[in-house]
Amino acid sequence: KTPAKSKLAAMVPRSALYRRSRASCSTYAITCAIAAFVMASTSLTIVTNRIGMKYTTRNQVRGIGSTLSCKHLMNRNHRSLTRRNMASVSAGVAQLVERVVPAEIREDKISIKSFSDSASEWKGDLVIVPVFQSKTEDGKKDDEALAELSPAAKELDETLGGALSSLIADHSFKGTKGEKIVSMVTGANVKGVALVGAGEESKATPESLEALGGTIASIAIDAKAKSALLVGNLPASSEVSGESPAFPVGIFSKLYSDDRFRTGDNISKPPKLETLEIAGADESTLSSAVSKALGITYGVRLAKDLVGAPPNYLTPSSMAGVAEKIAADTGLSIKILEKEECEALGMGSYLGVAQGAIEPPKFIHLTYTPEGEITKKIAFIGKGLTFDSGGYNLKAGPGSMIELMKFDMGGSAAVLGAARAIGELKPVGVQVHFIVAACENMLSDRAMRPGDILTASNQKTIEVLNTDAEGRLTLADALIYAEKLEVDKIVDLATLTGACIISLGNQYAGLWSPDDDLAEEILASAKASGEKIWRMPLVESYKEELKSKIADLKNVGGRAGGSITAALFLQEFVEKTPWAHIDMAGPVWDGKAGCSTGYGVRTLVKMVSP
Repeated sequence: KTPAKSKLAAMVPRSALYRRSRASCSTYAITCAIAAFVMASTSLTIVTNRIGMKYTTRNQVRGIGSTLSCKHLMNRNHRSLTRRNMASVSAGVAQLVERVVPAEIREDKISIKSFSDSASEWKGDLVIVPVFQSKTEDGKKDDEALAELSPAAKELDETLGGALSSLIADHSFKGTKGEKIVSMVTGANVKGVALVGAGEESKATPESLEALGGTIASIAIDAKAKSALLVGNLPASSEVSGESPAFPVGIFSKLYSDDRFRTGDNISKPPKLETLEIAGADESTLSSAVSKALGITYGVRLAKDLVGAPPNYLTPSSMAGVAEKIAADTGLSIKILEKEECEALGMGSYLGVAQGAIEPPKFIHLTYTPEGEITKKIAFIGKGLTFDSGGYNLKAGPGSMIELMKFDMGGSAAVLGAARAIGELKPVGVQVHFIVAACENMLSDRAMRPGDILTASNQKTIEVLNTDAEGRLTLADALIYAEKLEVDKIVDLATLTGACIISLGNQYAGLWSPDDDLAEEILASAKASGEKIWRMPLVESYKEELKSKIADLKNVGGRAGGSITAALFLQEFVEKTPWAHIDMAGPVWDGKAGCSTGYGVRTLVKMVSP
């Protein structure tokens, strides 16, 4: 007997599923049951009135564990982990923000200050002596000569009974970069001494100075020292002088540890280091450098926390909550546009990406406004895909990195990190807008499909040929929004293309800009801050690959030059404002360490606060 017609039955081609027999009817019934399961797991919310319990889709159910209290939906032990079932959505988001951005910051617990007396009079746990490679008479490095101590270090060596010079001789210590020796001493005011190779002084850069600071901090932490004294000359180059924050930034960076999602013995023990003093340093200059370094560190740390946070904790809503926290902590103004407001602005390109997710999109706009006269205005835009499944062009198979697509919001992390740092440093004369079109790119019955046509807020139409080329679609409306603010320059940052990783590897970001002055400013800022970036071409003839036969643009070009055509696509949404695009897909993540790098914050801060 033929089963009664229903919506579930209508989903199943009957001729292929059953015959006129009980067995085939059973097959049909089983198939309908499977269809019902598929419908429930992908799009439907079924409410069972008898028990009053709400079942939700997989997209709705997010494993947020013990961080959120669950509402009782039944008299017994039934609970729902769905944010929609929480007594207070805002309270739930606040708890997510607290987990994503820890209140305790280890960097606040270490003091870096000057020691004005003779190093021989210092009492504490560990003395660290950075030593440069020796030079020949013509000023070149001498690969064969042993390292030579600075005058201050020689004076200390005499007090220590020649302990430092003995270490150099016994270990053939030449002062090459990365070389280090740690030794205990007796009969002195200190418990131990360490020699650190600083390489060639003439080749010192902000990057190498930051690395030196990190090495020195690591030695002190590994030695379990509470106090340490640094004795020796740092590079004298103006580029990396005592006023540079690079050295203290390196020290602070080694204090970072991501223990947010660890428990018990898996939580790393906090370092014992409390004080690092630098012999002979000018107190005012050092204090200024440390203060600036701490502001930058707050931003870099935030960027690392955001990129490293799992996507069931860092959602568009909790990212907006983080932005609100930045505003509250630093005095920045903030505007969060909800979906309806974005619809009113015609942001069809951005909302097309967001429509497949249960999580609502959040368009974030933070503004730093200095006291006094404003001489220039800058907009920083960050790609904010808190998770990218690829959509219907699903990321699948080896190399898809779907498990790492939490870092697809690396651009927004850099921008929000810069907001945090700039809010701390408060540079004069420049107003900065920080913009993030946050959303998820998910797969569902409501998601955009290959072949869909989206309309951006400037009325340009876009044929979607690949749903996994979604970042540029969100950035398109963000660029249009930013230009309406009448800023002097726009810089967007995004983990946009795998093609950029193929071109430049994992250490360099790519830079595209039709404006030479802006490009040079970014390159100089990146060099001064120790971040690697390489300018790439905007090839005008490649625009032909973006032409659609049925719309204004396609969202992808051909396979070759994919990072270039992605930049050319973005250029279509900027009319006259100087603009630059940074593709940071490579350096956003340290694959060996398995963590975020905080890339981009230093460069943006340097652009605003030289």
